[in-house]
Amino acid sequence: MDHTHPLVLAVLRELDDITVVDRVRQLTDLRAQERLDAELVSRVAQLALAPRPALTARISELEREWDVERVLEVNAALVGGWGVLLAATGGRRWLVLPAAVTAFLFQHAIRGWCPPLELFRRMGWRTRREIDLELHAVKALRGDYDHLRTRADGGIQRANAAAGY
Repeated sequence: MDHTHPLVLAVLRELDDITVVDRVRQLTDLRAQERLDAELVSRVAQLALAPRPALTARISELEREWDVERVLEVNAALVGGWGVLLAATGGRRWLVLPAAVTAFLFQHAIRGWCPPLELFRRMGWRTRREIDLELHAVKALRGDYDHLRTRADGGIQRANAAAGY
């Protein structure tokens, strides 16, 4: 597999950049993060040779993919709701479940991390930025942004001509 495709190199650089601003990536176990990143780069490298219909299919998949935040929210709602239901039917001791969920969500809101998040990351759930990075890389492979380059080049040429260059 050729990892020297220019877009693959750009994806690798972008992964470094988003780690700086993404608390979930910063706090994810390094081995889990490296595995997620390697899988992303591998998919983009494989898609560099794929026909347009395969790229379009992958874009559709990425647009439907749930990010780790959504999984965390759904998990919290299910566990919290289950705890309330159990407390109503089986005793107040079950209120520990919604209390724990609330504490975990608060911790995630403040720090960007909570215990279930680590499990979800190890299971392969990605951040929205990671999904979007792959989405835009695949769109670029499909040629969705080619018109922007042409417009930018034309604008630079007009600006240079106006400046006498």
